[in-house]
Amino acid sequence: MSSLSKKDDDAENLPYDNIEKGLVIQETRIFSKTPIETKKCYTVLTKIIYLVAHGDHFNEKEATDVFFAVTKLFQSKDVALRRMVYLVLKELTGIAKDTIMATAILIKDITSNAETYKANAIRVISKITDDALLGQIERYLKQGVVDKDPYVASSALVSGYHLLDSSSEIIKRWVSEAQEALKSKSVMVQYHALGLLHKIRQKDKLAVSKLVHSLTQGNTIRSHLAHGLLIRFVVQVLEESPAGNNKQNEALFEYLESCLRHKSEVVVYEAARAICNMKNITSKDLTAAVTILQMFLSSPKATLRFAAIRTLNKVASDHPHAIAGSCTFDMEGLINDVNRNIATLAITTLLKIETEGSIDRLMKQISNFINEISDEFKIVVVDAIRTLALKYKQRHYSIMTFLSNMLRDEGGFEYKKAIVETILEIVNEIPESKETGLAHLSEFIEDCEFSYLSTKILHLLGKEGPKTRTPSKYIRHIYNRIILENSTVRASAVSALAKFGLNHEPLRPKIIVLLTRCLQDNDDEVRDRATFYLRMLENDLELASKMMIEDLPIPLYNLELSLRQYLDNPIERPFDINTVPAFALVDKTLGKGKKSTTANQPAKPKEEPVEKISSLSEFASLGPIFNSSKQIELSESETEYVVTCIKHIYARYVVFQFFVKNTVSEQLLENVTVDMEVDDSTGFRVDSVIPADSITCDETKPVYVKVELPLEASLATASFTNKLKFDVKQVDADSGQAEDESTPEEYPLEDIDISIADFVKRNFVPNWGEKWEELGEDTTAVETFSLSSVNSCADAVKEIIDFLGMQPCDRTETIPPKRTKHILLLSGLAVGGIPILARVRMKVNPSGGVSMELTVRSNDAELSSQIASAMYS
Repeated sequence: MSSLSKKDDDAENLPYDNIEKGLVIQETRIFSKTPIETKKCYTVLTKIIYLVAHGDHFNEKEATDVFFAVTKLFQSKDVALRRMVYLVLKELTGIAKDTIMATAILIKDITSNAETYKANAIRVISKITDDALLGQIERYLKQGVVDKDPYVASSALVSGYHLLDSSSEIIKRWVSEAQEALKSKSVMVQYHALGLLHKIRQKDKLAVSKLVHSLTQGNTIRSHLAHGLLIRFVVQVLEESPAGNNKQNEALFEYLESCLRHKSEVVVYEAARAICNMKNITSKDLTAAVTILQMFLSSPKATLRFAAIRTLNKVASDHPHAIAGSCTFDMEGLINDVNRNIATLAITTLLKIETEGSIDRLMKQISNFINEISDEFKIVVVDAIRTLALKYKQRHYSIMTFLSNMLRDEGGFEYKKAIVETILEIVNEIPESKETGLAHLSEFIEDCEFSYLSTKILHLLGKEGPKTRTPSKYIRHIYNRIILENSTVRASAVSALAKFGLNHEPLRPKIIVLLTRCLQDNDDEVRDRATFYLRMLENDLELASKMMIEDLPIPLYNLELSLRQYLDNPIERPFDINTVPAFALVDKTLGKGKKSTTANQPAKPKEEPVEKISSLSEFASLGPIFNSSKQIELSESETEYVVTCIKHIYARYVVFQFFVKNTVSEQLLENVTVDMEVDDSTGFRVDSVIPADSITCDETKPVYVKVELPLEASLATASFTNKLKFDVKQVDADSGQAEDESTPEEYPLEDIDISIADFVKRNFVPNWGEKWEELGEDTTAVETFSLSSVNSCADAVKEIIDFLGMQPCDRTETIPPKRTKHILLLSGLAVGGIPILARVRMKVNPSGGVSMELTVRSNDAELSSQIASAMYS
């Protein structure tokens, strides 16, 4: 028994596990011996391949020495040894030096009658050749393409495929030979020939289309591998084809459907997958492909079952009705499949297509196998359950109970995090589920080993717990965390307790007692929080409400960014929180202490535009700036004059701050102005212009244009046409001095629009519903309209936010995928500090576009009406 055990242990170790590269290089000396010792040479070559495959690096000298030592084995006539020689040479060609010296030996093998030598020599020589050498040996490679031996032909075609990237002009001359190879009876030759022909023509869409159409209409292709490749090319042509080519598109789609009846399972599956993944496919066109995939679900081959269920899983996301009912029974049979990957995909697909009545039965089936799969697959199941819960909101109780049971099972952090986030999303989306969700999460933190999840749940309990019918039942769970958990969780529990004391007066005395006990905690943070909250609860409830309940009116990231900029560029006046943008900024890297770059924005000012314009005496009488736009590009960044603009909105004026950059080294620009023209009927009037005196090469300077707003309209819109005007002086390249004479010139710029969004700035509202009721119905304006340019709620939300310039509230800018109905809540301030709230109800039309109802409330009925009707303009 002991000898058998030792033998098994030895068998587990690979024979070359402990070899050293230096020793192997020394062993290559055996290649020079005469006569050649075939077995020993074969062993050394195997060691070299092993080292290369396992990542051992050969430097240039080592690789060169080994390369030319190996070439001495070309004297051998042993087929197996010669095959290893070619393999080693091919691996070393990218590292070794002067490999082109082996060309003569390789050409000798290419011209020999031994097909094995010829095919391998072609593969090696294609790795070491350059354009000059390729022109000399091209005829040998082209002969190889049409060689009768499939091994040689495939080697030549694959070599051409790789050489096309570096020597495209030469390989493009192989078209006739590749077309001849396409008629070969060999499976691999046809496959490689088709791949090469497509790659040669890939940049010419018309040529690719002609190739695909000719091959789908004829009987040239017999290889199942080539059919699979052709199917992919057909889909590519269909997706890139214009809508007018209906007849050609129908012919190509008929080819795909004909492949569903092919004798090869590979071709059948590839065709079914291609049809299912096509864009804008209808449920009717999916019928044949789904039927084929349904047959594969009962196949004895695990690979076919996996491929079929994975494709159906994708179809279920976009076309659940196409597979609901017909495939349900077969997929339920896969829940107990021995392959857990297949079982997981079956479960998640069923979750996407099941009706409301079968949810409980499906949950029971999931519970029977969920403990048998890894956390990675459990997370996939949890994500599918989340989608199901949001789809059938009235079944939230049974789904939440199921998720709670999953929380009690063993699992890692990512798995538990996925479940907690799913419950949190259900609580946010379905108000009726709040108390059920909080109860389950309260039980979970009693046994939770992850501080991150505990703090997240405690934050939710502090925010939502006081609003429930019986807030006192959560106090025990929270206080247990103060007794039993680490300092991070204890600090979060103290904050949660304080919120209960603030929002629920009957509990306040008991909360104060509990917080007093926390003053003796070992951790500074816990003691500080307890002291802070106690002082506020006992002495200043109004301040406590502001500090603990009301959210910061600006994103924390924006505040951090503004503070960093203030510290980097200090000014005399103190920091003003009102200057912090209320809308979310994009570049998150700045929050990590990284500085932004302006290398790709040559006309961007180095100084803050708002601070620059505020320091000018010409605009001091206009009052404070209400809103400033983002920078607008009025010319291409590669042109000789790069111009951008920022719009600054005042109570009665708009100031256009242009930034002009001169990129012409031989020119000096003087008296630079921007001529702005607008239709008189709009009521806008250009008041004054502040020019830039002179702009040298690579210098950026501002130009200001002050425009008076119309008196009769508070939210007027207009479009300005613009011309850059300046005097040009030529600059001597040697002396750098400008000539005395100047020439007046004009340079056309892009138009600038004044829109509703310019007169409205984003304003964060902590409690949108309360503010909505406060404004009342007296100043409400309602309009209905349709956006034909968008086909989803997500696109409609983005367009409305950009058009109105308002801040989305209560996370309504986030939309679950595939949702056809949505309500968007917006908040903003109009010129004069007038608060505006808007509610947009939207629904996707089956025929296209999105229908909407826009309701606006403010302190001014006329203002509400103007904003509500603005979407028509």
